[in-house]
Amino acid sequence: METTMTGYSPSAQAFLAARDLLLRHRTDYAGAYAGFAWPKLDTFNWALDYFDVMARGNDNPALWIVDDPAGGGQRLSFAQMSERSSRMANFLREQGVARGDRLLLMLPNRVELWDVMLAAMKLGAIVLPATTQLSPDDVRERVETGGVRCVVVDGAELAKFDALDASVKRIAVGAQRDGWIDLARACEASAAFEPDAPTRASDPMLLYFTSGTTSKPKLVEHTHESYPVGHLSTMYWIGLQPGDVHWNISSPGWAKHAWSCFFAPWNAQACVFVYNYARFVPRDTLNALVQCGVTTLCAPPTVWRMLVQEPLASYPVKLREIVGAGEPLNPEIIERVRHAWDITIRDGYGQTETTCQIGNSPGQPVVAGAMGRPLPGYRVELVDADDQPASEGEIALPLAHRPLGLMTGYANNAKATEYAMRNGYYHTSDVAMRRDDGYYVYVGRADDVFKSSDYRLSPFELESVLIEHEAIAEAAVVPSPDELRLSVPKAFVIVRQGYEAGPELAREVFRFSRDKLAPYKRIRRLQFSDLPKTISGKIRRVELRRREMERTADMARMPDEYWEEDFPELR
Repeated sequence: METTMTGYSPSAQAFLAARDLLLRHRTDYAGAYAGFAWPKLDTFNWALDYFDVMARGNDNPALWIVDDPAGGGQRLSFAQMSERSSRMANFLREQGVARGDRLLLMLPNRVELWDVMLAAMKLGAIVLPATTQLSPDDVRERVETGGVRCVVVDGAELAKFDALDASVKRIAVGAQRDGWIDLARACEASAAFEPDAPTRASDPMLLYFTSGTTSKPKLVEHTHESYPVGHLSTMYWIGLQPGDVHWNISSPGWAKHAWSCFFAPWNAQACVFVYNYARFVPRDTLNALVQCGVTTLCAPPTVWRMLVQEPLASYPVKLREIVGAGEPLNPEIIERVRHAWDITIRDGYGQTETTCQIGNSPGQPVVAGAMGRPLPGYRVELVDADDQPASEGEIALPLAHRPLGLMTGYANNAKATEYAMRNGYYHTSDVAMRRDDGYYVYVGRADDVFKSSDYRLSPFELESVLIEHEAIAEAAVVPSPDELRLSVPKAFVIVRQGYEAGPELAREVFRFSRDKLAPYKRIRRLQFSDLPKTISGKIRRVELRRREMERTADMARMPDEYWEEDFPELR
C-alpha cells in the first residue's frame, strides 16, 4: 500500500512512510526488521494530523458495535468518527476541558468512548482510562492519584463518584442526574474544530494504571507518539491490513484496549469490531465471528481455552490472522485451533509500559512454546541480576536504542521510573530464554520464578502442562516451603465443570504430573481453590506465594489440599 501524502503534515508523512513500509513487508520479517525506523516527530497530533486527514470523505467502516450479531448493530465510517469527535472536542472545551487537563474515562464499549478518546487528543487533554469494575474506593484513589479534573462516566456507574471533591467536573453518558452534565449535548456542538496550539509529539496523552499483579498499580505515562505511533509494532504483529474487520476481545480501561481496539487497527485503516455480550458464551462468540465476517481476532488465553471446548471446525470463520495476548499461550491450545481452522494462533508480548515488543509475525514459522522474535523498532536483550548479557534472564530494552513505544516513565513516581530505567536499560521484570534461532521463550515474572533443590522453575511452564489435563480449567504454581528442598512446586487449580475435586482427582493429577514432567519439576502439592486475580483478570501469584511463605512446619493442611506423599503408590 502506498499512501497519497496530499494534505498531511510533514510529521504525519513520516508516520505514514514508516507504516507503509511495514504493510509492504507484512510477511517479510527480515525486510521489515532491517528496513524499519521510528519516524522522527516534532509536532504531531495523531487525531488531527493523521486521523482527520485520512477520514475526509472516507466512508469505509471505522467502528462496528453490535449487541446481537443478527441485528447489524451500529456501524460508523471514518468520516463520521472524525466529525463526531470534533463535535465532542468542542463540547468538552465548552465545559472547560483544556490542554493538559486530566480526564478520567470510565465507559464500556459504546461509541462515546471512541468519541472522547479522539476528542481529548484533539484538545491536548490527558486521558486516564478506567475499567467499570472499579469500586468507589478505587475510583477515589485513582482520581486523587491522577490529579483528575474531569470525569466522563457511564450512567450505570455514577454512584461510584458520589464521594469525589465537588471541584471535579462530572459528565454522564446515557443518563441524566443532578450535578452531572449530559454528554448527549455534544451533538449540538460545532463540527469545525480548531486547536488552540500545536501539539508536541512528546506531550503526555495517556495515563494508564498498571494491573498490579505483583505490587500496587503505578501510573504509566504515554505521549502523542509513544502509543499512536508506537503501535505500528502492534499493527505489524497482528498483521492488519486496510479493510480488515478486527475484533479484540478486551475490556475498556486497560492498555490492551488501546492497543487493538484503537491505535493498531486505525493505523492500518481497518474496522474496529465490538460484540457486546452480557455474559461470555463461546458458542455466541463463534457465531459472531462467522455472521459478521471478522477477518482478524485477538483474544486472551482465557478466551481461547473456552473457545476450544466448542467444535471449532463446524464454524466456517473467515479469519486470516489470529493472535493471543495478555498472558502466554499454551502449546496445546494453539494446536487444537490449528487442527480445527488450519490457522495458527500467534503469540505476542508487550506491557502497559510499551507497545508490542516481541511476537510471531505473519508468515513466519511459529515455534511451539515461543512468543516470537523482536518486532520492528525494538531491540531486545536478556540480562542477569547484574545487568550482564545472558541467554536466560530479564527482558530488557537498551535505552541507547530507545523504542518510540516505550513510556516516558511512571507519573509522579520518579523513584519507580529510575529503578525501571537503571543501568542503561528499561527493565520489564519478565524473564525469558533466547533460543539459538533468535526466538524468545517466556519463563515468567521475575518475582514468580523460584528455586527448588537448586533448580530454577518457571510457573508458566508447569501450569502449561497442568491445563493439558482434561479436568483442569486454570492453574497457578508457586513455591511451598519444604525442609529438604527449600521449596517444592505447589499448584492451585480450578476444576472444569463436570469434574469433582477430591482425593481421586488429586491422585490422577499427581500421576499426570509424574508422566509429563521431569522429576525436579513435578508438582508436589496441590490445592483445589479459587485463584486471586487483578481487576483485569491476571492471576496474582504473589498473593498465593505469600500465603505459602507464611506457613509454619506445624500448620494444618488447607481445605482441599493434598501432598504427593499422601499417595504412597505414586512414589
